[in-house]
Amino acid sequence: MSLTILIGLGVWQVERLAWKEKLIATIAERTTAPPVPLPPEAEWSRLQPGDYAYRHVVLSGTFEHDNEAHVFRPLMEAKGPAHGLGFLVLTPLRLASGAHVIVNRGFVPSDKADAATRHAGQFEGPVTVTGLMREPEPRNYFTPADEPARDLWFTRDPAAIAQVYQLDRPAPFTIDADASPVPGGLPQGGETVLDIPNNHLSYALTWFGLALGLAGVFAVYAARRLRS
Repeated sequence: MSLTILIGLGVWQVERLAWKEKLIATIAERTTAPPVPLPPEAEWSRLQPGDYAYRHVVLSGTFEHDNEAHVFRPLMEAKGPAHGLGFLVLTPLRLASGAHVIVNRGFVPSDKADAATRHAGQFEGPVTVTGLMREPEPRNYFTPADEPARDLWFTRDPAAIAQVYQLDRPAPFTIDADASPVPGGLPQGGETVLDIPNNHLSYALTWFGLALGLAGVFAVYAARRLRS
């Protein structure tokens, strides 16, 4: 039974390897493609994360900076000069239709969380944003509860943010803004993590190796029993 379980775990990791390689290829294709228009609002309720995650899009609207949300990042290995302890700045973008899309404008260090310390980067009036569509960030048992009263969030959760700020017709996804130049340099866009871990081959080899070892031990045991 143990041998069957070990072989089954190895086969499962091989299947996971194929799934992960397909996912990585899809992400690479979508993130390097030219930006396309944001899906129309009428399609939002039917979209599944697999249909849109990491799709490169372009959209226009007006930022509502008064409803800026700060998502805590304990140790940000940013691609630009700003890094370390800080926040992702999620700002609602009101489209011409009146609907809202929450845009992850990028990273700010903890001492720049207050928008007043980076006034130059707070765009006024209509803007055009390019970036990657992202599904809501999942929670786990270790994720702290959000504290909206303190403007302290721990996941990119568009539904929760939209509810607190009473956004009209919010999108069920967010947009990670590209690394376009921002006056003053903050928020620092282009911070989407694209380094997807893929250790399934090593896991599969481990399980198959254990199965082989177990089979070898049993073979030696059986041979000794036969000789005796």
